[in-house]
This record gives sequence, structure tokens and C-alpha cells, in this order.
Amino acid sequence: MTARWVVDEVAPARDLNITWQPISLLEKNQPSPDSEYYAPVARSHKHLRVMESVRTTDGNDGVFKLYWELGRRNHHDQDRTFEIADALTAVGLDPSHAAAFDDESWDAEITKRMGVGLELAGTDIGTPIIAFDNDDAERVALFGPVITRVPTTEQSLRLWDAFIDMGKIPGFWEVKRTRTERPEFGERP
Repeated sequence: MTARWVVDEVAPARDLNITWQPISLLEKNQPSPDSEYYAPVARSHKHLRVMESVRTTDGNDGVFKLYWELGRRNHHDQDRTFEIADALTAVGLDPSHAAAFDDESWDAEITKRMGVGLELAGTDIGTPIIAFDNDDAERVALFGPVITRVPTTEQSLRLWDAFIDMGKIPGFWEVKRTRTERPEFGERP
């Protein structure tokens, strides 16, 4: 939902240059292989391998295309068994990147890239992480915002501006309330 918010509502109005980076909840949270949580995050981690393979040939734009397609399939279609080569083909990317799905050699790149965000925002957080430059041109990052639906354009811009302003305040660390609703993904993008 945060990606939809940023891409659909904020980026056009705030002229954002977005670089998509991985975060592996498999690697970060280290769930037990016998937990219910393990299978979905293991599959997600394998998707990250494919995204990093795509990055080598199609850059950030290719990563975004695949990320968006994976979101459509997982969240809108509720399909957790699709073939990654089909997702690549659907967005015009070379299906040979599917070979990265089971290739552990991509894990070091995932670890390196997600480490940058965790170093900025801390390790006691999850996803999303948004990094930006503060008023002193220092890179900072915050976890969040976690939203369950994309706000109106006006609300989206107010939320973005407040989020960025919070991240610029020395000593600011956290805002939270208990989530009481599930995400509303809206129409399939």
C-alpha cells in the first residue's frame, strides 16, 4: 500500500526519483522453517533474487515493473503459485531472469542493499523503509508509513510532507498505533 501511495499520489506531485531496494523478511526475521510465516517469506526472498537479476540488465525501471507485477499477482489476484517467468514475460522482461529464483548467489546483493536501509533506519523495524536527504543533505530513513489504503491526493501529500518533516527532526524516533483493519488494495494497477 505504501508503494501505491508513493507512486500513484505522491511522486507526481513531489517530483520524486525513487530507487527500489530489497528487504528480505526471511533474512531479517529468520523465521523457523516449520512456522507458517516461513513459506511466504522464503518465496518473497526468491522474488528478490529475480529482481536483483533484473536490476543488472534493466535497472531500477525493470525492478519496478517486476515489483508492480508481483504486487498485482500476490495482492490483487491472490495468486501465490504463479511461475516467476510468467510474471517477467507479462511486463516485457527477459524470462531468463527466472533462473535467479533458486540461485543463492544473489543473496549477498540483497543483504548488501537491504543493509543500507537498516543502517539508516535501524534493525528493529520492518518494511517499508523510506530514505531521503534531510535539510543538511544527510541521508536519513524512517520505517513506514504503514497504511491500509491509499489516501486521497490531498491527504497523501499532507501525509508525505509530515512524514518527511518528522524524519528531519533530530531526536524523533517513532509514532505508532494499533492497526485495526486489513489493507484495501483497490483496483489492480
